[in-house]
Amino acid sequence: MDIFSRKIVGFDVFDEQSAEHAADVVSAAYMTENVRAGEVTLHADNGGPMKGSMMLATLQNLGVTTSFSRPSVSNDNPYSESMFRTLKYCPQYPDTPFKSTELALEWVRKFVDWYNNIHMHSGITFVTPSARHEGKDKAILENRKQVYEIARQKNPRRWSGRTRNWSRIDEVYLNTKRTSSKAA
Repeated sequence: MDIFSRKIVGFDVFDEQSAEHAADVVSAAYMTENVRAGEVTLHADNGGPMKGSMMLATLQNLGVTTSFSRPSVSNDNPYSESMFRTLKYCPQYPDTPFKSTELALEWVRKFVDWYNNIHMHSGITFVTPSARHEGKDKAILENRKQVYEIARQKNPRRWSGRTRNWSRIDEVYLNTKRTSSKAA
């Protein structure tokens, strides 16, 4: 997941966890997203697949900087935790286990498409992760700002004060102590 846009940029479903599978998913996302060496940092948990030699070698070869969760902190990445909560509590989440890896992958593909392209994410001012990832959120938010202002001018009694703040959030932090009042 790209934490700036909240877009899921790589995924797959396997029968078991391994550093090799993790390396394959990261490599595919790296190529799909057209990333260059030194452009990204991968923040991961401290699980075996993420710290395995194959995964670490792949990240080093791709020029990806690594960052790992703090020991004994299970919710060190609120962005991915939020996405997993959305996944687990969506109405389409199955009540029974998947009958096959292929069926699980089919379900995840549909979820990722919905999450990236339809879901209006509150943490990024109610735009889709794909719109933000592609930079289209700037125009969307500017249009919203104008629509709200026109509505407020037409019917000022409807508004108790100012309209919603549709400003773009330009900075996102992950486990950083903030020294200013910037929104995360």
